[in-house]
Amino acid sequence: MKNLTNKILVLAVGALSMNLVLSACKDSFFETPPSASLTEEVLSTKKGLDGLLIGCYSVLTGRDQLFYAGFGNWAHGSILGGEANKGSNGGDQAVVNEVQRYATLPNNSLPAQKWSICYEGIARCNTLLRVARASTDPTVTADDKKRLESEARFLRGFYYLELRRLFGNVPYVDDNMTAEEAIKVPNNTDIYPQIEADLLFASENLPATQSALGRANKWAAKAFLGKVYLYQKKYSDAKRTFDDVIANGTTSGGAKYALLSSYADVFKPEFENGSEFVFSVQTAVNTGSTANANGEHVLNFPYNTGSDGPAGCCGFFQPSFDLANSFRVDANGLPLLDGSYNNAANELKSDFGLKSADPFTPDAGPVDPRLDHSVGRRGIPYLDWIIHPGDNWIRDQAYAGPYSPKKFVFYKGTLGTYTDGSSWTRGWTGINQPLMRYADLLLMAAEAEIEGGGSLEKAREYVNAVRARAANPASWVKNSDGSNAANYVIGLYNTPWTSKDAANAAVRMERKLELSGEGHRFFDLTRWGIAATELNRYLQFEGGRLTNALGGATFTAGVDEIYPIPQAQIDLQGPSVLKQNPGY
Repeated sequence: MKNLTNKILVLAVGALSMNLVLSACKDSFFETPPSASLTEEVLSTKKGLDGLLIGCYSVLTGRDQLFYAGFGNWAHGSILGGEANKGSNGGDQAVVNEVQRYATLPNNSLPAQKWSICYEGIARCNTLLRVARASTDPTVTADDKKRLESEARFLRGFYYLELRRLFGNVPYVDDNMTAEEAIKVPNNTDIYPQIEADLLFASENLPATQSALGRANKWAAKAFLGKVYLYQKKYSDAKRTFDDVIANGTTSGGAKYALLSSYADVFKPEFENGSEFVFSVQTAVNTGSTANANGEHVLNFPYNTGSDGPAGCCGFFQPSFDLANSFRVDANGLPLLDGSYNNAANELKSDFGLKSADPFTPDAGPVDPRLDHSVGRRGIPYLDWIIHPGDNWIRDQAYAGPYSPKKFVFYKGTLGTYTDGSSWTRGWTGINQPLMRYADLLLMAAEAEIEGGGSLEKAREYVNAVRARAANPASWVKNSDGSNAANYVIGLYNTPWTSKDAANAAVRMERKLELSGEGHRFFDLTRWGIAATELNRYLQFEGGRLTNALGGATFTAGVDEIYPIPQAQIDLQGPSVLKQNPGY
């Protein structure tokens, strides 16, 4: 069993389904029938309030069998961002087909899951805030109330940030509203000011350390506050905030923020909650319920591996040709910032269209070593399982391409320890889902330096720090004889950046390489204002190979940057309250 000590857990029972929690998973995102009879008097005790807080955190897992509700955003951030194809084949989980083609309809259940889970989290936070404020229990001190309010407001701010990024303007419901008032709130204002207020309060009132490592501390709140500033293009505020976090920030356990020495270790559960992790979804396995596990990636393992590979299901979330090619480097180990990585002379040699029995020689050209921690490809060791065999692990190459997901996949040596075999697949894991890690923060800080009137040299320093960690040869993928599995070459930017455009190009590519498959790409492209350009370029290139999946697809500027408001919510609340987003 995964060690549960000092973790805030996603508990399958206790404080999760109560008549006081206004759930988002039922007919309306504001109402749910009671499934238990806990009274407000019981919940307003210290134990009851802590149980309500655990309920606020528990939503972060996406609540069990909701494949698209998790906050790692493999569909909403990475597939929409062109880093991965839906994978599998055209018939399985067909709900994703129109999403990856930027043809999402208002009745699609994929964005509806995310809408519902976010509002469930918000409702739980609002319930905690209201009950804590009204508590007269003498054991609940003023400090207790401040701590509870700070954590609840951090989480509420986080959930609203997700909604704002995905849907644009959404109804803002707080803890002072009744249910009758809440269902009348329109989606006609920008909620960034309320998100800022919640995260600012949390950053000023949360402690620097927590007894449970998975709980947010003041530095996590401040880091997300900086992110919110960045999204609003308040670059000087973002720079000031990130400067403070970089200079003084620590994990909830008190470790100063720092990059782990090995890129491979970032995705190993034994290093979770270490110095790199600003805030993560905490998971556990073999607890009696898969609701405690990381189910976000339960579909996202190589297909039909048998005992030779992990899970054996289900062949989704296959890295794109474009992403794999992006790891091509020049002779100095620097990325091809001009986009020429997709040119015929530079693109990676793949076994697309070949059977596993067909002869194949892996690409011998220079590549960034992070490629083989991020993309499973034929001829390269797949973690500690076997050499990736190619077509045998791909459900339908013509629909999904030749590559397999690799991040957040469990090692053979952790089978049974960090996996849960009590359900239909052993793809339920105890691997935490990072929502922000220090490398992400450094690259956001580099962007703030460039855009906020800071130092291009400081931005280069941050990018080089991320690249230097990737250059650690001890972390590179090795063959069984200890040799490098591919021609890994990675260098630093040794020439000073003298132009803002050149600096931005380097930072943006670094985010693509460092954070691939971690759900950031689509949100980056939209906030940079280049989504239409980049994603139509991607669709033209990728669609020429995966004609069944992406052929003819286009991204429409001014529409596809956000999802439609789920039609079911408009029907429930009324079109006079909820207005559909433009273009839908």
